[in-house]
Amino acid sequence: MTMRTGDVVGWSWSGDGPEGTGPAGRPASHAPGPSDPGPSWSLRRRLALGVAGLGLAAGIALGAGFLAFVSGLARSEQLPLGPSDGIVALTGGAQRIEDAMDLLAGGYGRRLLITGVNERTSRDEIARLNPGQQHLIACCVDLDYRARNTIGNAIEIRRWMRENGFRSVAVVTSNYHMPRTLVELDHALGEGNRVVPHPVVPGGIDPDQWWRHPASARLLASEYAKFLVAWIRTRFETDPEHSSAAVLVSRGHPVKVVAEPLVR
Repeated sequence: MTMRTGDVVGWSWSGDGPEGTGPAGRPASHAPGPSDPGPSWSLRRRLALGVAGLGLAAGIALGAGFLAFVSGLARSEQLPLGPSDGIVALTGGAQRIEDAMDLLAGGYGRRLLITGVNERTSRDEIARLNPGQQHLIACCVDLDYRARNTIGNAIEIRRWMRENGFRSVAVVTSNYHMPRTLVELDHALGEGNRVVPHPVVPGGIDPDQWWRHPASARLLASEYAKFLVAWIRTRFETDPEHSSAAVLVSRGHPVKVVAEPLVR
């Protein structure tokens, strides 16, 4: 008895039908082999390449944005071109308060608000750190103990401006913190108010040589990420004082609602 090839090797028949068919001319089944990945594998590959391309584009965009953020930071301090109704200083460094006191003494504003003051910091402590300006601290400086972060700073600055009938304010904070501060203030104050930035250039943070100093790089990268979050958040919310997103970002309410808003 002679055994035909097709009796052993599946669907490779010899003589029952045309080449590539089974018995009675039925098409032979064809399973993908190692050299034929099949449509599902090809689709997965295209999706993976698409995701990788989007990730690469997002990384390039974020990197370019970071470089633009750093290049836009102030390198030197300059006095405002003219006076504003008020002056505000965001806590976070002694130099901020010193610069704000100098602006007040120079007539660049009628009152000064120091916002986000630590509960253990008293008016006497501020006077001790700024000798020779006790008369200004006694008459024209307000202390805010409510704000917990930059969002809270913006809320308290708005309240203070409304209480005093101010429509313009000079803002004193560090140069790397200024972009996020302006985003929060523009959002909280709305139209009809003028914000004059007065960036403080702290020592030890060199925007021109940030890659040489890991601590500076981490600080600038962190501030850039917070700036992006603030910019995106303020595109969708209406009022930071009643914003669930602001509470989420702040990990709690941006202001303390149990304390007095200002100490005069």
